[in-house]
Amino acid sequence: MPVYVCAILALGWALWFAPFLRKWNQRAAKKSDSRSRWGMLLEFIAYALLWMRHSWSYHPALWRIFVSVALFAVGALLSWAATNALGIHLRFEAAISDGHKLIRTGPYALVRHPIYASMLAVLLATGIVVTPWRLFVVALVVFLIGTEIRVQTEDNLLANHFGSEFSEYRKSVPAYIPLVR
Repeated sequence: MPVYVCAILALGWALWFAPFLRKWNQRAAKKSDSRSRWGMLLEFIAYALLWMRHSWSYHPALWRIFVSVALFAVGALLSWAATNALGIHLRFEAAISDGHKLIRTGPYALVRHPIYASMLAVLLATGIVVTPWRLFVVALVVFLIGTEIRVQTEDNLLANHFGSEFSEYRKSVPAYIPLVR
């Protein structure tokens, strides 16, 4: 793989990951659900699958590189905007804190889970330049299953805490893929 492609991958991942380096909310949660960890595990497996059967001598087509850069840009923008909008509510796993507020502004006006959307963008950006198509599809399916587990877990917590306010939000805003309900 050309050095510039490695640089694009490294920069794309770094720009996406950077906003998560800030201090996470470590306070005890009022209510949490550890089932979201199973979804995280599947997402991690999906990212690992991207690198299986990778040939370092592979030279991706130029169009793939351009698509990858665009997807990394989308992923980074979403991760920065979402972490800024969440502020003190940023947590590693699905949880409700004292004083928890339902965020509906910024990227949360477009999708209910913009961080998951950003993770999908990074998966696609990486896979399109390093992964054979069949394995790419497998990784995507595993990722989507993991993300659905996380979405359902988090949505259930939010629905139980916010009631009709979240129900209305859920009806009007897609989960993590814009225009897909």
